Amino acid sequence: MDFGFTTAAYVVAAVLFILSLGGLSGQESAKRAVWYGIVGMGLAVLATLIGPGSGFWLLSLILIVGGGAIGYVLATKVQMTQMPELVAAMHSLVGLAAVFVGFIAHFELNRVMGMAADEMHDLGTFATLLAHKSPVEINILRVELFLGIFIGAVTFTGSVIAYGKLAGKVDSAAVKLPGGHMLNIGAAALTVLTLIWYFNTGGFFPLFLMTLAALFIGYHLIKGIGGADMPVVVSMLNSYSGWAAAAIGFSLGNDLLIVVGALVGSSGAILSYIMCKAMNRSFISVILGGFGGPQGEQMAVEGEQVAIDADGVASALNEADSVIIIPGYGMAVAQAQQGVAELVRKLRAQGKNVRFAIHPVAGRLPGHMNVLLAEAKVPYDIVMEMDEINDDFPNTDVAIVIGSNDIVNPAAQDDPNSPIAGMPVLECWKAKQVFVSKRGQGTGYSGIENPLFFKDNTRMFYGDAKASLDALLPKID
Repeated sequence: MDFGFTTAAYVVAAVLFILSLGGLSGQESAKRAVWYGIVGMGLAVLATLIGPGSGFWLLSLILIVGGGAIGYVLATKVQMTQMPELVAAMHSLVGLAAVFVGFIAHFELNRVMGMAADEMHDLGTFATLLAHKSPVEINILRVELFLGIFIGAVTFTGSVIAYGKLAGKVDSAAVKLPGGHMLNIGAAALTVLTLIWYFNTGGFFPLFLMTLAALFIGYHLIKGIGGADMPVVVSMLNSYSGWAAAAIGFSLGNDLLIVVGALVGSSGAILSYIMCKAMNRSFISVILGGFGGPQGEQMAVEGEQVAIDADGVASALNEADSVIIIPGYGMAVAQAQQGVAELVRKLRAQGKNVRFAIHPVAGRLPGHMNVLLAEAKVPYDIVMEMDEINDDFPNTDVAIVIGSNDIVNPAAQDDPNSPIAGMPVLECWKAKQVFVSKRGQGTGYSGIENPLFFKDNTRMFYGDAKASLDALLPKID
């Protein structure tokens, strides 16, 4: 099979990936977009298997079947609450793959360069490509594979730590080793020196040293980022994995890998920037571990949390004309989205104005709450973003917070020493009544106390969100 078919298939696959990425920007088009991506990836795999350099059929079949089986099990077994850590784990695999491919490209390059001209026959597709490169192209290739390994190694250890934090296996607090940023600067300086060393010698040892430094940078950077910033971290690691794939695509001369890597890398970077802007964060400060701890003594929270039962919440909802529901990670943990959807149906059947307020970083993954609500068949047109609905709270009778903390924390506006100071939040405390569905009096994932829970117009609806909704629903007229 010649390069013509493979190139044409890659172009079609790239177009499908672009359509997929564009369609994922809207809930209505997301399902169709996913199918674009599936078809595009299937076409890319097929073109690679039957195109130039094809071979190792049994090994390829084993890997495809094995990977497909693992993917199927994960897709059917993993709960929505586990999706953030699953995404982080997948990013780590992409980073590790980039490291392995980079090393193989290095070994193959040295093997080809060590051959005499009369020995260069039956080299295989990639080796033949290397044999025809000029000295300048060889140097460019070394820089490309160096960058691919560096970004891949940072992505690998960073994603492993992110997975641990999201899964609760690693402390979510921001933790730095003694020396803090100086250690990162030292590792970055070592990386630059090894790049110069490798560029001039082509030896394996500088490449190995750089890999160790990159693994440390990924570990220490993400370890130093607190739980409140983890949604940005997941998006940022997604971007890193894309750039690693693009760099390796240049090394392998694979146009599709370059295009897909650039799409993933740029979209992840843009999303990270948007989320940082929504949180009033500096993107550079977040990725360098500049947040996660208070800069001074935080304001003391006065008052007490007042509890309410299902009868009290039902009475307020039955009398209300307008209701805004704010979902958070606690709703996902309790798998309460179906109960929430049923509550909405009952309230709307009474002619009440019911809407959802979604913060850009609600949950632990971008779009987490939107996916849960779509799964429960909540109408798209009543799911509003923060900027669309924040001004409506003063004219709202009841605001219901289900498993949220930081995104409804007034300390972001009132306390300059809060770890989330300056972060735009949903101003639900301006509603006439606020009900907070929460398991207990803990501070949540990020460990930040929330003055909302102590305000005069707030009542705490304690208990598992699903059980609380099950008790509430029969009482709604």
